[in-house]
Amino acid sequence: MFQIHRTTSAVICAATITAVFSLSGCAEPATTDNSAGQAATSSSTISPSPTADPEPVTTTKKATKKEAIPFEKVTKKNPNLDEGTKRVTTKGVKGVLTKTFRVTYVDGEETERKLVKEVVTKKPVNQVTSIGTHRPPPLPEPAEPEPSNCDPNYSGCVPIASDVDCAGGSGDGPEYVNGPVRVTGSDIYGLDADGNGVGCE
Repeated sequence: MFQIHRTTSAVICAATITAVFSLSGCAEPATTDNSAGQAATSSSTISPSPTADPEPVTTTKKATKKEAIPFEKVTKKNPNLDEGTKRVTTKGVKGVLTKTFRVTYVDGEETERKLVKEVVTKKPVNQVTSIGTHRPPPLPEPAEPEPSNCDPNYSGCVPIASDVDCAGGSGDGPEYVNGPVRVTGSDIYGLDADGNGVGCE
């Protein structure tokens, strides 16, 4: 009885080992051929078309520029100024010239600048220098000094004497004076008969 049991156990173990190997062979994974898929992927890639160069962008703008206009210097005769006098009677002022340009830009860079018009927006003012031509009248000649023997009480020479009368009058001198004479002090000779300050009228 003991031997039969061992034989049966050996048969069962052999069958179990065979079954394990069989199952192991069925579970072996199948290999996949990826070369065909890779070839299909490579053949479906599309090459990009070349990019065209961008067109240049052209723009135009107006620009203005102001320039100074120099003034002229002139001289004029002026009868209101004395002869030999020179004076700046009008100060010079610069004018303004405004120029308008049409400026062309290509891709933001200036390529052309053309003058379209120019206008004098402020006229210059000439500088005027006046030269005097006026001749003042000559100064009067100095009066001749009165003789030292004239009485200081009168304007006009009344001689100093014991008595002086108006020439052509009724007085008897001894000295006479041709009038009129102005009384500037005391009428010591009584030449101003009417008291108006003038004697021998």
